[in-house]
Amino acid sequence: MSANEESLVVAKDLGKRYGDFIALHPLDVKVSSGEFFGVFGPNGAGKSTFIKLLTGQLKPSIGGVEVLGINAALQPQKLKANIGIVPESESPPSYLTPGEFLQFVGKLRGVGDLDSKVEHWMDWFGLQEKRDTMCKDLSKGQRQKVMLASAFIHEPKLLFLDEPFANLDPIYQRKCRQWLLDMVANGGTIFLCSHVLEMAERMCNRMAIINNGKVLAAGTVKGLKESDEETLEDVFIRLVGHSIEEAERLSDEGIDEEE
Repeated sequence: MSANEESLVVAKDLGKRYGDFIALHPLDVKVSSGEFFGVFGPNGAGKSTFIKLLTGQLKPSIGGVEVLGINAALQPQKLKANIGIVPESESPPSYLTPGEFLQFVGKLRGVGDLDSKVEHWMDWFGLQEKRDTMCKDLSKGQRQKVMLASAFIHEPKLLFLDEPFANLDPIYQRKCRQWLLDMVANGGTIFLCSHVLEMAERMCNRMAIINNGKVLAAGTVKGLKESDEETLEDVFIRLVGHSIEEAERLSDEGIDEEE
C-alpha cells in the first residue's frame, strides 16, 4: 500500500459460527482506498455472509471488522450512513414510489440539493415513466435500479455491492460498470461480491475466491494464475474443484463441516 492510500476495510481473524461450523475463518483482509476488490464463488459459497459481516448486518463470532475506522459490529448504523450498500436480495419498500424511496434515503443520508439528485438518478436509470408507480409493481430490473440509485445518491467513497447486476439488462449492466470504473478512477473504492468471473477480468484490481465458507485464494487476477496460458475460469475451477473434493473427503470420513 502506497503512502497516499489508506485501508478503508480491515478484517482480522474474522469468522461467523453456524453450529459447529465457522464460516470464513480465519479471514484477514484489507481493502485500500482506490481499489476495486471482488469476491467470487459459486452460489452458496459464503459471499453474502462475507459482505454482511463487513457492513455490520451480521456480527462476527470471531475477530473484528473496521470500515472507514468504524467498528462494524458495535456501530452498524453509523457505518451504514457512510457507505453505499446493494444487498443481493433486498428490494425497495413495496408501498413507496421510486422517487419517494430516493427522497427518504437522501434525507437519512443528509444529501444536499436532494430534489435535483433524485431527478438525476431517476433520469440516469430511465425510471421517470415509473415515478408514480409503487415499487411492488415494478419489474425486478426496475427495483434493482432503484436499489442502485439509493446506494449512489449520497456519493459515498465506499460501495459494497452483492450481485448488483443480476436483474439488469445488458445496456444498464454496461452503463453501471462504466460508472463504477469511473468512481474508482476518481478515488472511490468498491467491494463487489459476484459469481460472474467476467467482472474480475474487466473491473477488479484484486480478488478473492471462496467456496464452502472458506477463502481459497486471494490476490491480483494475474497473481492467481499459475501460467500465462491459464484463464481465470481455469483458476476458479482448479481452486473450487479442489475445495469440493476436500468437502467430499471430509464427508466420507464422517466429518460434517456445516450445521
